[in-house]
Amino acid sequence: MAQVIADKRDVDFVLFEQMNVETLLTHKKYKELSKKTISMIVNEAKNFAQKEILPNVKEADHQGVRYENGKVLAPECYHRPYKLFVEGDWIAMTEDPEIFGQGLPHLVAQAALDYLMGTDFCFAAYAMTGHGTGKMIELYGTDKQKKLFLKNLYTGKWGGTMVLTEPDAGSDVGALVTSAKKNPDGTYSITGNKIFITNGDHNLTENIIHPVLARIEGAPAGTKGISLFLVPKIWVNDDGSLGEPNDVVCTGVEEKMGIHGSPTCSLSFGSKGNCRGQLLGEENKGMKVMFHMMNEARLGVGSLGVYNGSNAYLYAVNYAQQRIQGRDISDALNPNASAVRIIQHPDVRRMLLWMKSHVEGMRSFIYYVALCFDHQVCAETPEKREYYQGLIDLLTPVVKAYCTERGFDVCVQAMQVYGGYGYTKEYPVEQLVRDSKINSIYEGTNGIQAMDLLARKLGMKAGAVFMNFIKEIQKSIDTAKGITELVPLANSTEKAVQRFSQLAMHMGMIAMSAQFKVAFSFAHPFLEVTGDMVMSWMLLWRACIASQKLAQLIPDVKDNAARKEKIEKNKEVAFYDGQLKSAAYFINSILPITIGKMDAIQNANSSIIDIHEVSFTS
Repeated sequence: MAQVIADKRDVDFVLFEQMNVETLLTHKKYKELSKKTISMIVNEAKNFAQKEILPNVKEADHQGVRYENGKVLAPECYHRPYKLFVEGDWIAMTEDPEIFGQGLPHLVAQAALDYLMGTDFCFAAYAMTGHGTGKMIELYGTDKQKKLFLKNLYTGKWGGTMVLTEPDAGSDVGALVTSAKKNPDGTYSITGNKIFITNGDHNLTENIIHPVLARIEGAPAGTKGISLFLVPKIWVNDDGSLGEPNDVVCTGVEEKMGIHGSPTCSLSFGSKGNCRGQLLGEENKGMKVMFHMMNEARLGVGSLGVYNGSNAYLYAVNYAQQRIQGRDISDALNPNASAVRIIQHPDVRRMLLWMKSHVEGMRSFIYYVALCFDHQVCAETPEKREYYQGLIDLLTPVVKAYCTERGFDVCVQAMQVYGGYGYTKEYPVEQLVRDSKINSIYEGTNGIQAMDLLARKLGMKAGAVFMNFIKEIQKSIDTAKGITELVPLANSTEKAVQRFSQLAMHMGMIAMSAQFKVAFSFAHPFLEVTGDMVMSWMLLWRACIASQKLAQLIPDVKDNAARKEKIEKNKEVAFYDGQLKSAAYFINSILPITIGKMDAIQNANSSIIDIHEVSFTS
C-alpha cells in the first residue's frame, strides 16, 4: 500500500478558502508575499516531506535510537534529510529574516508543518525543538546571548531542548531540587538530574542548548523560586566558538511504546561538579520564560494529534477502498453474490465518517489558532491584540488535550477498519497508534490542561474572553442561517452553544464554591464538551463555504440522482459535498451526545470525590 501524507486538498481548503490567508497579505509585515508564493512554499514542504521524510518513517521506527558509551545515536536514515531540512530553512519560518527566519505568517507555517512535522514527528522534532529554545532567547535573552545562540538554533546547526521534569517531581514542577550556585564570573554551577527530555542527546547537531529549570540557593520554595538557565552540551566561548564539553551527561534513553526514532533522555547535570550555565531572564522568574515555550509546545503537540489522526484516516480510506471482503448487506442472503470492497459496508462507513469529521474539524481548529497568532501580530490597536491573545490563551489547553485524544481515537478507529491486519507491523496504522498515545501525556497531561481551562482560562477578564469565543462561533451560525440547506444544522448548533454557555457559567460558579473539588472532577469532561463545540463550529463553517461553492459548480442540479452523478464525475463537487456530509454527521450524530455530556456535568454527581480510596481496591 502506498504511503500517505497530509491531504493536500483539505490543507488547501482550510488555508485558502476557510481561513482566507490572502487577507493577511495586505499587512505591511507580509507585503512581499503573494498567493503564488505561499502555494510554492507549502507545495515545497509537501514535496520535501514526500521525497525525503516519508521513505524513512518505517526504518527509523524499526531501528530506533541507540545509546552507546554515554552517547545517543539517531537513526542513520535521518542524517541526509536533516541536512536538507536545515538547508531548506524550515525551522524558523515565522521569525523575521533579520534573525534568520523566513518571515511567514503562522497560518502558512502551520500548513507547511502539516507535511513536515505531520509526516514524521520524530524526525522533524530534532530541528523544531531548537526553535523553542531560540524563541525564549529571542524574547528574554541578553544581546550577548542572542549573538551566541540565536543563529545556530534558528538555522538548525545546534539543537535545543526543554528541561523541566525530575524523577520525584513529575508534573509538579515546583517540587524540583536541581540547584544553581552563582560563580564569581557570573555563570552558575548547575547540579541535578532530569528525566523525559526529548532530544536530550543525539548526533545530528554539533551542539545542544539545554534550557534548564533550577533553584538558586536560598530562593523561595515552589514555582516562585525557580530560575531558568542556558546550559550548553559543549560550552560556547564569548567569540562564539565551541569550548570544552560541559558537565552534562546522558545517563540513558527510555524504551518507549512509540516514537522510537526520538530520544527521550535522562540527563545528569554537574555529576563531576563542573556544569556551567547562564541565567536566562531574571532570577526566580524562570517559569514565566519557560511557559512561553511550553505553550508553543502544547499547540505543537495538539497539532501532532491531528497529523497522526489525518494519516491514519487516509490509510484507512485507502485500505477500505481496496480490501474485498463480505457480501453487500443488500445481498447478504444471496450465496452467489460477489464480495465487495469493505467501504460499502455501513459500519465501515460509520467509522470512516467519524474519522473524517474529526480530522477535518481538528485541522480547521489548529489553523484557526495559527490565524489568531497572525491577527494578534497584525493588530493595529492594543484592544485587538488583547482580543486575539485572549482567544489563543483560552483555546491552547483545548487544542492540546482535545486534539491529542481525538487524534489517538482516530488512529484506533483506523486500526479497527483494517481488522486483524491493522494490529500487525505490516501495516502503518500500528505505528501510528503507538506514536500518538504519548501526545495526551507530555507537555502537561490532559488532566492538567482541563484544570487550566477551568481554573485559569474560563474566567479570564471576568468571562469576557469566553464570551468572545462564543461570539466567534455565532458568526458561523449566522452565516449558516442564511443558507437554506444549512438552517437545521445552524439551529442545532446554536441550541448547543446556548446550553454550553449556561454550563460554563455553572462550572465557573461551582469552581469558586465549597464544592470546587466536584467541579474539578468534571474538568476533563468539560474540556471534551468545549472541543466538541469547536468541532461543530469548524464543520459548520466549512459547510457554509462548501454550500456556496456547490451553488457555483452545480447551480441547476436539484434531484439526488443528478447530484450523485456529478459527485462521481467531478472531484471538486465530491470534496465540497463531503464537507456537507461531515457537518451533518457530526452535528446530528455527535452533538446530541455532547449535550448528554453537558447534562451529566450539570448534575455534578459527587461520587468521584465521595468514594473512599479503599473502595477502589476492595
